[in-house]
Amino acid sequence: KKHKDSRRPSSWRLPKITATKEESTEELRQLMEILSESNSPEELRATFEELARTESDCSSAKRGGDLGFFGRKKMQPPFEHASFGLKIGELSDIVETSSGVHVILRVG
Repeated sequence: KKHKDSRRPSSWRLPKITATKEESTEELRQLMEILSESNSPEELRATFEELARTESDCSSAKRGGDLGFFGRKKMQPPFEHASFGLKIGELSDIVETSSGVHVILRVG
């Protein structure tokens, strides 16, 4: 989720994002509650993809939030650190970068 203090406070969903970082973080926490109700890795991934398609401000939304494979030094340091610290199938807590607030599901 982007917020008004994000590096680029606009997205495919909203031309101008006015939510505060706190509001965006709270929205993300609510989405994480939905994700926590998943009963299997397959359900978690399907739910994550569905929510990403409708709720993500990232252009990856059209791919269900899939950023593809990426190596080190390709993402902002907090995002990279969180991504590579996850096991496959594991969901991150909220990660803050200059682009916004994120939740990451590692799939590969």
